[in-house]
Amino acid sequence: MSVAKPLPHDAAPLHVTGQARYIDDIPTPAGTLHLAFGLSERAHAKVTALDLAAVCAAPGVVAVIGPEDLDPMPDCSPSAHDEPLLAGAEVYYAGQPMFLVVAKSHLAARKAARMARVSYADLPAILTIDDAMAAGSRFEGGPVIWRNGDAEAAIAAAPHRLEGVIEIGGQEHFYLEGQAALALPQEGGDMVVHSSTQHPTEVQHKVAEALGLPMNAVRVEVRRMGGGFGGKESQGNALAVACAVAARATGRPCKMRYDRDDDMMITGKRHAFRISYRVGHDAEGRILGVDFVQMAQCGWSQDLSLPVCDRAMLHADNAYLIPDMRIESHRLRTNTQSATAFRGFGGPQGMLGIERVLDHVAHAVGREPLEVRRVNFYAETGGQPPDPRSISAKMKEQMTPYRMPVEDFILHRLTARLEESAEYRTRRAKVAEWNAGNPILKRGIALTPVKFGISFTLTWLNQAGALVHVYQDGSVHLNHGGTEMGQGLFQKVAQVAAKGFGIDVARVKITATDTGKVPNTSATAASSGSDLNGMAVKAACDTIRGRLAEFLAERHQMRPEDVVFAAGRAAVGGADYAFEEVIAMAYQARVSLSATGFYATPKVTWDRARGQGRPFYYFAYGAAVTEVVIDTLTGENRILRCDIVHDAGTSLNPAIDIGQIEGGYVQGAGWLTTEELVWDGAGRLRTHAPSTYKIPACSDRPRVFNVALWDGENREETIYRSKAVGEPPFMLAISAFLALSDAVAACGDGSIYPALDAPATPERVLAAIARVRDV
Repeated sequence: MSVAKPLPHDAAPLHVTGQARYIDDIPTPAGTLHLAFGLSERAHAKVTALDLAAVCAAPGVVAVIGPEDLDPMPDCSPSAHDEPLLAGAEVYYAGQPMFLVVAKSHLAARKAARMARVSYADLPAILTIDDAMAAGSRFEGGPVIWRNGDAEAAIAAAPHRLEGVIEIGGQEHFYLEGQAALALPQEGGDMVVHSSTQHPTEVQHKVAEALGLPMNAVRVEVRRMGGGFGGKESQGNALAVACAVAARATGRPCKMRYDRDDDMMITGKRHAFRISYRVGHDAEGRILGVDFVQMAQCGWSQDLSLPVCDRAMLHADNAYLIPDMRIESHRLRTNTQSATAFRGFGGPQGMLGIERVLDHVAHAVGREPLEVRRVNFYAETGGQPPDPRSISAKMKEQMTPYRMPVEDFILHRLTARLEESAEYRTRRAKVAEWNAGNPILKRGIALTPVKFGISFTLTWLNQAGALVHVYQDGSVHLNHGGTEMGQGLFQKVAQVAAKGFGIDVARVKITATDTGKVPNTSATAASSGSDLNGMAVKAACDTIRGRLAEFLAERHQMRPEDVVFAAGRAAVGGADYAFEEVIAMAYQARVSLSATGFYATPKVTWDRARGQGRPFYYFAYGAAVTEVVIDTLTGENRILRCDIVHDAGTSLNPAIDIGQIEGGYVQGAGWLTTEELVWDGAGRLRTHAPSTYKIPACSDRPRVFNVALWDGENREETIYRSKAVGEPPFMLAISAFLALSDAVAACGDGSIYPALDAPATPERVLAAIARVRDV
């Protein structure tokens, strides 16, 4: 059986030997030109003069393209047509592309781009959430409000009430491979584009639109990316469009890649949020009503901010059944980089909001936080569809705030298993003992759950296609619409194909994602890569295998269902053939050995305006226990240990899934502890390089790191009953943040809640210590 095996990543040998080919490694034709953008130095200003004479005269420059050279101006946005390739008379953030240099080398292009003489007339810049709220600067005109029940009445009638606010910073993607594209002009005006993108079809669409061509004249190919994390869902459009426009203008291949500083200055980040809350609860900590106000800093253009903010609202309940909830969401326009997709897509921000509430309530009622969480959990429903005759009244009413039934809740059992395996109770007592005897170093521990919805909230994106060929020698070639960014998607899908034919996975080859082979793809995002593309590949393999079974059954006067494909062979009616023999016979009998496959996720339906429906096919679950230590003199901190139990359904590849869980946790811990984005008063990003922006290093991982997969299959009919595992583990790192809050709380007498903000940098930890000590 090829699935459920812990096989290594298909390109692992190429990765470790440096042979894996990325966009910048593709051998380019002679005469290839290199591009660089000239960038705005102002956050918001009128451009009164743009003198490019020195740029044009710079060594190695072949052409310079300014805004007046493009009519109409190509658009690079994923949806709203509000992102021109080049700024015109006005710039909207520091780092916005203003002109394009085409030169004989990458270095020559970058040097020339800095020679422009630009005169500005500054305009008022909106740089912060406070600025935007004061100016009423929003997308969608006003706030989006979803209600379930009557939160105001529930809070007013509750025995106890509290309120608070949490600031949540953004995050730089920091993929190892920066943004890159290569455009190769073809005969008849066609264009082939190699792009480091999670969404080849969107790049195809934007390039075709920019060139005034039908989509069939543009082919986009993506073999792999060196990381994406959402940062290549829409942000690669500008490079691909720029290369295509320059290639058409010059008739020569054009290539563009951002240096790290340019990449960080130009591209969008995770949305920074401010979440304020009012809560009504009882003496046990049971939440009776909650009112959230979510304020998101979206940047200068709309990008994907609307669905990101929607998903933050959709995860405002996390694992908790809250009868009355109101969520008010402000999507704020600011003169900063356009915030964009990032692993979790708003879910982490929404989830951190409710986890802060649970932690604050536990502090207020003086109960152990895990017990308060359990009191508020949805009812356990198990992994399998329940018998309708045995469904309790509580389960019938078990709805999310957006009226989706929660039918697969397993966190009571999963959390109990983690509590035992991580020795949570014993270690919590030891932490208290340590803190009582150590005035300088304080420890903290926290256990937090994750319930994350899986599917695109834009319903029509929940579709995928595949193309499978079986060659005469029994080897298999397949393509699908998903992209490989290091997450192991290609290996998982190859395992699905191997199982479909009953052959070893070594016989299966997946080549580059190609819009000329599989059209109209959705982005590889929303943790849906394996779910969608795995099912599409299975459908194609089932079609071919069905033809082979009919062929063999007719030959042996048996039924097609009597044919068994396994271990590289086919058995029917006492006969036993090698797979390649079957293929050779079928070919000679003129049986088609190629098929397309298609899959559309069932059950999903969503009314965004009302905030109601079933936006997700299912939920993925997990829980983590994290223990930390802080230095009360400096605010420095370390993650000492992390224990995780995560629900991947029936894992397609346990080794890859565990790797995703480990990586997601560490990236999430970086977001919540060390990764701080800082803009100065003029709107210039100051943390635009590894020297000023700190992602987690190897030494920042937990010293003890235990990860286990939950033993259970998906109740829904996903690919071999597996569950998505790309985004959900990211939010397990909330346990690290709340463990830091727990350590800070140990510095005081328990009367003041720490109210720690994210990221919990040493400075913020020290500030929180001062608060609990009331100094």
